[in-house]
Amino acid sequence: MKTLKAFIFLFVFSAFSFVNAQKIGVVDTEYILGMLPQYKEAEARLNSQIDTWQNELQSQQSEYEKKRSAFENEKVLLIGDQLRLREKEVLDLEKNIKTTTSLRFGSTGEISKLRANLMTPFQDQIWAAIQRMSEKNGLGMVLDKTDNNVIFLQKRYDYTDKVLDILLKGSDKEKKSKK
Repeated sequence: MKTLKAFIFLFVFSAFSFVNAQKIGVVDTEYILGMLPQYKEAEARLNSQIDTWQNELQSQQSEYEKKRSAFENEKVLLIGDQLRLREKEVLDLEKNIKTTTSLRFGSTGEISKLRANLMTPFQDQIWAAIQRMSEKNGLGMVLDKTDNNVIFLQKRYDYTDKVLDILLKGSDKEKKSKK
């Protein structure tokens, strides 16, 4: 009896699923971002800023290493206030490096915020293009290949190029309207 109920349930469920089957498409947002010239430019500016900050941090680290080394070598010769002053100077440099690293490179640091600000307009553009493409092609669901959850994909279900076409045509129209 239980097997009959299970069989009926599976039959009804599969029949319901068949009737409500949705057309599914897949896009690769990482590929799309890599093909957008505006994104490449923005990413280059961000990477330039990151390089600048890394160079500043390396400079601070180098200064710290020199002062710490000099302090360690001269420590035995220093007395009283001189010793405390030099030790405080080295500790302040170390603290400054840690603070700067955290503020700029930490998980909630300036780089994370800049990257999020960089991505938001492009994500919005991609989202709008995906919506237009999915409506045009009658898709009920669109998955992102970038998330590595797609194990196998036939080319006919990959709508990446169609989304990219929508985005690039939109940027071409913007360029023409600015001229």
